[in-house]
Amino acid sequence: MQVYLPIAELSVDIFLLLAMGAAVGFVSSLFGVGGGFLVTPLLIFVGIPPTVAVATQVNQVVGASLSGAIAHWRRGNIDFKMGAVLMVGTLAGSTAGVWLFGVLRKFGQIDLVIILMYIVFLGGIAALMISEIVRAIMRERRSPGQRLKLHQHTWLHGLPFKMRFRKSRLYISALLPLILGLVTGLLVAMMGVGGGFLLVPSKIYLLGMSTTLAVGTSLFQTIFVAMNTTFLQAVENQTVDILLAVVLLAGGLAGTQIGARMGTRLKGDQLRLLLALMIVAVWIKLVYDVISTPENLYSLEVVTR
Repeated sequence: MQVYLPIAELSVDIFLLLAMGAAVGFVSSLFGVGGGFLVTPLLIFVGIPPTVAVATQVNQVVGASLSGAIAHWRRGNIDFKMGAVLMVGTLAGSTAGVWLFGVLRKFGQIDLVIILMYIVFLGGIAALMISEIVRAIMRERRSPGQRLKLHQHTWLHGLPFKMRFRKSRLYISALLPLILGLVTGLLVAMMGVGGGFLLVPSKIYLLGMSTTLAVGTSLFQTIFVAMNTTFLQAVENQTVDILLAVVLLAGGLAGTQIGARMGTRLKGDQLRLLLALMIVAVWIKLVYDVISTPENLYSLEVVTR
């Protein structure tokens, strides 16, 4: 059954959109990554304009993240103090990102920038995660049964303004989560993601949080940055398709509960491996679409300024 999307200005199969929403909800709750890194490219693959896909997907992330955060809160997997510090940075970053989004859109370069950002960041994160997993496997073979830390202390951990995060058992500079939140907020606005695909690995490998707390805390702060970005995108750029968001949200609410239950049955190493493989798959598809020859070599497009 086809449904017409007024802002995207095209018709799409509603069951396909529901399936995408369920997928983002499942991935969001399982990995704490908001799911936008998966659904935004999928929406682009089915013909949704990148600007509409980015802005609308952020709106859908609100519902998916809220449902997933509630499930993790019940299990005690949220560090609210860490989430609050991250939130300050993400709100500032997302506000700046929406402004930059509008500037690039006026110059007609936003579609290319969105796709290239996905290729660069997804490729970099996948490479880091896979390399860490491979090193962990090699260390385990050399020293079976030895428990190793996921992160190493560097000069970053000697920064001033230290703060104690009792839930995460960390005593680190507040500048680390603030800067991390700032970068994440910028990516949320520019790429239509919840930011978790950057936040979760960074909190595990850079800050030293446990996998379960990193996932739950990421979902908690994602709720607020996604709400801020959605409001600003709707007001400043008028690229939020409400009908598309509602359909995605309907599928996402069901997927989050399934993902939360499944996440408790998998170990942290297994979750990281699955997340890395999923990111690689999306990255390969994006690269292929960029370098492959399009079916129509010429197109006419009106750019509104």
